[in-house]
Amino acid sequence: MTDTTWLVVPAPAKLNLMLHITGRRADGYHNLQTLFQFLDYGDGLRFRIRNDSELTLSPAIEGVEFEDNLIIRAARHLQKLAKYDVGADIQLDKVLPMGGGLGGGSSDAATTLLALNNLWALNLSLEELAAIGLGLGADVPVFIMGQAAFAEGVGEVLTPTPELAEPWYLVVCPQVHVNTAKIFSHNSLTRDTPAINIRTALEQGGRNDCQAIVSMLYPEVGNTLNLLNKFSFAKMTGTGACVYSSFSSEAEAIIVSGQLPAGYKAFVAKGVNISPAHRVLFRPS
Repeated sequence: MTDTTWLVVPAPAKLNLMLHITGRRADGYHNLQTLFQFLDYGDGLRFRIRNDSELTLSPAIEGVEFEDNLIIRAARHLQKLAKYDVGADIQLDKVLPMGGGLGGGSSDAATTLLALNNLWALNLSLEELAAIGLGLGADVPVFIMGQAAFAEGVGEVLTPTPELAEPWYLVVCPQVHVNTAKIFSHNSLTRDTPAINIRTALEQGGRNDCQAIVSMLYPEVGNTLNLLNKFSFAKMTGTGACVYSSFSSEAEAIIVSGQLPAGYKAFVAKGVNISPAHRVLFRPS
């Protein structure tokens, strides 16, 4: 088979440009306010229709059972909505670290929903896909909707923010896997940050309420923040472990990247307000 039989779609990373925790709900989840922006960097997925109802995924991810993989869980949800038997072969080029705060698993799930909705001609709307995605993870809807956004609730109430600047970022990934549940259940986590409006978020930015706890529990994260702060203001994304700084040009980011000590895993990418997955799937005709 030639590559033309495959649908190739990126699964981009995201950054949280701020992350405020405004309260804890009765169900144990937290109310958040955050700004999401995509990167032109991430995982890659390839999809090919099968003539049966089987799903395949290669390569397997070590430590993740086939049916527990968010890609397969997303595909299973869509299979239930199809009016006939549908299947797919899926190939994953995994680039983003797990437990890094870059949204890799959520982005993989969202790209799977978007791509298979297309391949299987299910004709579900983005809003319908986002509702399915929310059941897979709080970050999935923003990847489905495909626009940089100010998010509230658990992260699913989205207001597009096309006016966000699109700088270049240097992202540094400490070699630790942060346990999100451990962070959100920690007694010392700030949970009462006053809510702000979207204008304030865009004009003044904000902090990451998880950063202090993560830095305390995972010293590698704190050390990386201290290192990057020597060059440019650094912040952690999500619940970590990855941290980032923004630059006005790719060249500046590359220069700083070259000054990091050996052993630090880092990449340079441009911030973008439209998801690269959407740019592939919804090209103007």
